[in-house]
Amino acid sequence: MDSTVQVETWKFPKEFWLANVMELFERAAYYGFFIVLTLYLTDIVGFTDTETGVVAGVFFALLYFFPPFVGAIGDKIGFKNGLIIAFSLLTIGYFFLGIFHSKVLVIFFLFVVLIGGSFIKPLITGTIAKTTSAINKARGFSLFYWIVNIGAFSGKTVVPSIRQGIGLEYVNFFSAGMSLLGLILALILFKPLDSEKAGKSIKDVFNALKKIFSTPRLIILTLIVSGFWIIQHQLYATMPKYVIRLLGEEAKPEWLANVNPLIVVMFVVIITQFFKKYKASTAMFIGMVIMPISGLAMAGSQSLESITGTEISILGWFVMHPLTVMMIIGIGIQGLAECFISPRFLEYFALQAPKGEEGVYMGFSHLHSFFSALFGFIMSGFLLDKYCPDPKTLPEGLSEIQIAAYYTDAHIIWYYFVVIAAIAAVALLVFNIVTSRIDKKKILA
Repeated sequence: MDSTVQVETWKFPKEFWLANVMELFERAAYYGFFIVLTLYLTDIVGFTDTETGVVAGVFFALLYFFPPFVGAIGDKIGFKNGLIIAFSLLTIGYFFLGIFHSKVLVIFFLFVVLIGGSFIKPLITGTIAKTTSAINKARGFSLFYWIVNIGAFSGKTVVPSIRQGIGLEYVNFFSAGMSLLGLILALILFKPLDSEKAGKSIKDVFNALKKIFSTPRLIILTLIVSGFWIIQHQLYATMPKYVIRLLGEEAKPEWLANVNPLIVVMFVVIITQFFKKYKASTAMFIGMVIMPISGLAMAGSQSLESITGTEISILGWFVMHPLTVMMIIGIGIQGLAECFISPRFLEYFALQAPKGEEGVYMGFSHLHSFFSALFGFIMSGFLLDKYCPDPKTLPEGLSEIQIAAYYTDAHIIWYYFVVIAAIAAVALLVFNIVTSRIDKKKILA
């Protein structure tokens, strides 16, 4: 298949669109379950906050570290076969997480989901890379990211009715069903992309990893962008427990998290197109500058409550708690920052991928989330335990006033992430200045 395009266009091969639809199902399954993962691990399985932070942190980190290695298998057996294996493992893993709730079995089936998800990442992004040209790659990845967030929005919209209606553990069956739909598409409609199998070995993967760590700009930018993703991961690590513990079981943190993909779906294509003439690092810097404001907004609910009381009228149509209002604002700002950062980072990485190595190389485009998930989730567990503890761990017989005292400083959690976001923004500014000077010297030489 010749995917070379001489002019920028919205036309892409069939496999491009099929990959996006499969990604939509996979993201609905993924975000539908993982928005409640920490709740599931604590409330259903019985882990403490700190244990949940470690389990979820290691799981998410490996989910972003394994793809290039599993991608080597995908390159060898072909993208179609890889997708079939991936969606099969996801369907099995999610299904049995809904049935078994002992700690050992949960960790085992999380590992099954981990392997399935590790196949998905390099295969889908590799398909996008293979079916787009250098000219329309930015447009292709902006569409891809648009579809990703439609899937994320859909999954998190369905979950509250399942969690509050029939039980948190049944969310797993929704995710299993979405994965099964992806499996059917992979089996029936998706055609092999290559006439020959690439056959990448584990040695090739390590060589690719070595290339990335031998490219200072690439690895430094990856570490800087990790600062952004540490805050993004708190939508899943911290926010669900934070909201439910402060507002009660009737709260719907899944819907609050949906503000992020809603903003991305609305603005990512527009922003990517408007800023496509700017360097990727410049566009990402705009997002980094916006990010600390998000943390400040989420930390500001107590200050707002001291002014407005516990209810805020929204245009006279309905009322919201100040915490809900500030979460919506903060998460919306995160979504806007993401529009500037994520598509351009994927584009940047895709352009570095050597011909024929898209699957294995694109897996490393998620390396930033390995660092940010490991650090962010573990950090979240300790912060929740300190500032917003599990009600079940509080002494018995406390009055409502005494219980409330344990949550007085809960908002301080978000100040930690404001500092991280600010450091990342300054680091990216320095990165841009230094690399620009180096490039100018090379041109003059």
